Parts: sequence; C-alpha cells; structure tokens
Amino acid sequence: MKAGLGTQLRHLVELLDGAVDAAYAEAGLDYRPRYTPVMRTLVAQEPLTIGEIAARAGITQPAATQTVSLMVKEGLLVVTPGARDARQKMVRLSAQGREMLPRIQACWAATKAAADGLDAELPYALSQALAEAIRALEARPFGARIRAARDAAGD
Repeated sequence: MKAGLGTQLRHLVELLDGAVDAAYAEAGLDYRPRYTPVMRTLVAQEPLTIGEIAARAGITQPAATQTVSLMVKEGLLVVTPGARDARQKMVRLSAQGREMLPRIQACWAATKAAADGLDAELPYALSQALAEAIRALEARPFGARIRAARDAAGD
C-alpha cells in the first residue's frame, strides 16, 4: 500500500530534522532545528516582537511564541518590555546565543550544502517542489481542496 501524502511528509521531516538535530549535537551544540527560523530572523534584525518574528520567519504566531519561550528557557534569547509600550515584549539574542552563533552558522552552511546536494540528486529540486506546493496551498488551502473533493464525491 502506498503511503499517503501526510505520512510521507512526516517521514521526510523526521529524516531531515533527525539528521540536522544529530549534526548540532555532533558540533557540541544544545540547539534544536525548530529554533532556526527564529534565530535567523533575529540575526537579520533585532529586537523584534513575537508577531514580527512570526511574520518574518514565515511561521505561525503560536509556533513563534512557543519556540521563543523554549529558547528563553535554554538561555539563547532574552525578552524585555518594549521601550514605547511596556506591554509589548521585545526579543533579542542573549550573550549565550551570540556566543553560539558562529558554530550554529557553520551548521547552517553544512546543512545548506547537504540540501543542495540532495536537490542535485533528484530529477527535480525538492526545495522547488516544496516552494510550489506552498504557493499552491496559499492560493487554495488544503481544507478547501478536501471540502471540494468531498462535495464532488457526494454528487
């Protein structure tokens, strides 16, 4: 029996994230792959609010909130009240996060090289296929596609 799309995607993410997680451990880093979108966003500009991080990183606000909380607990980030509005939380790299950054960036470079190598081995670039799938789902969400398929089957 052929595995469904969701099963294949979960397996692909397990294969990728497991290897990336192992690469961080081999580099002596206590760092998780899920931190990367937040870390990259803050490297480009800081401080930012959690909403700004979510928008710039292309992740949901709940995912950004949860990831920032984990990174604060691990000492990678600090959160301070906003200068103009103390209710607003401003997020920036901690001293520990800055100290780890060169080793993290080395892992990012190795991961990118490995991803480029994988793309080169395939008949079409996985990164391109994923980008096209994301664009298609942003234009017409999967839920709408499911409802349309269900409605068509009911005819």
